[in-house]
Amino acid sequence: MTPMSSLAYSHGTSTTPLLGETIGANLRRISASQPDAECLVSCQQHVRMTYGEFDRAVDDLAAGLVESGLAAGDRIGIWSPNRVEWTLLQYAAARTGVILVTINPAYRTSELEYVVRQSGCRVVVAVSSFKDSDYEAMLAEVQSSVPSLEHVVCFETPAWDELASAGQRLGHDAVHEREATLGSDDPINIQYTSGTTGFPKGATLTHHNILNHGYFVGQRCGYTASDRVCTGASMTATRAARACLSRPIICRTSVWATAQSALCFALPRAHSP
Repeated sequence: MTPMSSLAYSHGTSTTPLLGETIGANLRRISASQPDAECLVSCQQHVRMTYGEFDRAVDDLAAGLVESGLAAGDRIGIWSPNRVEWTLLQYAAARTGVILVTINPAYRTSELEYVVRQSGCRVVVAVSSFKDSDYEAMLAEVQSSVPSLEHVVCFETPAWDELASAGQRLGHDAVHEREATLGSDDPINIQYTSGTTGFPKGATLTHHNILNHGYFVGQRCGYTASDRVCTGASMTATRAARACLSRPIICRTSVWATAQSALCFALPRAHSP
């Protein structure tokens, strides 16, 4: 049998072609087409961002990921309820080829340790605490027993501020160079189950998976640039992550939220080049 030299796709007949770009490239293209349109709204944080502002903030954070030594294919975990920074990190990771590992906010220490160890996270970004869980203390306990976890960064700390603003100091050349090496079939996200039937199980998704899922669901829903989408589900969930990540961006829609667990976006309608 002759070994395959490239990946193969099997899909049904359609008059609509699949998107073949990366998540970062899709955001850059759509942001350039409507930089002043509202992109993201977080009601609980009193934050509103246009596409241009969001794209620049993603580049700034992406520069921090590159400066920190994270290479394409490395894993970075996020452990947090929905917030603006969650979305920025997901796009910055996608733009640099770093695989984002979404960690369920309800995990206890044993589940957290399993996911961090099993996925090989080098860095975890988190809120300091959520509800009755002291995330910072739990991560310190895990870090002592998982050598691969090199750094823990908490939101609203000097360490996060430095990471998120790196592009303002360093520029974005390194980000653009890294992005040019990425392909749509590269893995970009690992999502874990809740762990209710045993240890959590991870599924790896690519740019191609996430982008096209969001694109076709958005088409099916008939999203337009004047629509707004509100999500109240945790972004660690597969459906919510795709709804908040690719679906609005690709579909030029708005996403809104009113509760701590919700986030709102005004992301554009995705379209083929």
